[in-house]
Amino acid sequence: MATGLTTPLTESLGCRHPIVQTAMGWVADSRLVAATSNAGGFGFLAAATMTTETLRREIAAVRAATDRAFGVNFHMFQPNANEVIELILDNADRVRAVSYGRGPSAATIRRFKDAGVLCMPTVGALKHAVKAVELGADLITVQGAEGGGHTGAVPTTLLLPQVLDAVKVPVVAAGGFHNGRGLAAALAYGAAGIAMGTRFLMTAESPVPRSTLQKYIEVDDPARIRASTAVDGLPQRMIDNPFLRKLEQGGLLRRLFVALFSAWRWRAHTGMSPAQMVKTFFAALREGDGAIQTMMAANAPILIQRAMVQGHPDEGVLPSGQVAAVLDTLPPVAEVIEAIVREAQARLAALGALSRPCGPPAAASRSGEGEEAARSAVAHAQTKEST
Repeated sequence: MATGLTTPLTESLGCRHPIVQTAMGWVADSRLVAATSNAGGFGFLAAATMTTETLRREIAAVRAATDRAFGVNFHMFQPNANEVIELILDNADRVRAVSYGRGPSAATIRRFKDAGVLCMPTVGALKHAVKAVELGADLITVQGAEGGGHTGAVPTTLLLPQVLDAVKVPVVAAGGFHNGRGLAAALAYGAAGIAMGTRFLMTAESPVPRSTLQKYIEVDDPARIRASTAVDGLPQRMIDNPFLRKLEQGGLLRRLFVALFSAWRWRAHTGMSPAQMVKTFFAALREGDGAIQTMMAANAPILIQRAMVQGHPDEGVLPSGQVAAVLDTLPPVAEVIEAIVREAQARLAALGALSRPCGPPAAASRSGEGEEAARSAVAHAQTKEST
């Protein structure tokens, strides 16, 4: 078993490795979260697509399957947000962190902090990172454009250093990570660890039906995993498929029809009454959101559910980071984490060897001492890990 890598992330969350499993709607369930936490990472439950009772059961299932801490993700715009918050606080002895996009108020964040629950929002822009810290975030996950689902336009290699320079809290890098080289690179940038979604989606413990996972295995061109605004009006990275193209080409009337259907289906899932739907709609209008985009907000969870839960990948959408194009197996979570940590330790050892004092350039050139030292460092690290 690989030894742990200690960073501000592991110290804050109490995990052994600086690897976070993100909260993918319909995917990050109790089994995946428990497997991640048991393997030394830190897993987030995707409460944004759960009813209150489902979340209650899922939290209990994680507690029963692991003695490690875990996290819960939610959004303030979901109908049961207040109930989710109370459930999290009731389980604050094990729920170590919460993640979110559009964040809760400063007062709610204070309630979490008073209960010992860390606030760890995910952002895709520099200004959002700064604002999140101002509101009280303890850690920040920064997702570059390579990431799956809702994403920004700035690649990780540009966004990550910008945020690292702008905030004083630990920063977790997301978007494009799937192996030990990526973890070593993120740590070299100054990040406290990495967060991955697609890599965990493509594991043995993933609840996604095999018919849908096969689409992730088959995609081999990163260009086929692209961002589109057709689902809910916001950029969302997905695997290209016939349904997405039909949605994009269908025009306003087709999008409106799909939006209305999705909104009604989502109302039934959450228990939201027609009156609450109308109230939410007009509240969004007052805040300046477009009416169509407001109704389209229900599209994402319903269209994702069709593919990711019901197993009909050509009748829904497939959120994915571009890394799916370089992944073609479904290994166990423990194997994924172990391999990432081992490779990261080997790369860090090799980098450390490059900084040692070296002799005259001519002598090094004749004997190949520099390359040999790097190889020896890697071999030593691997030997040490296996003992």
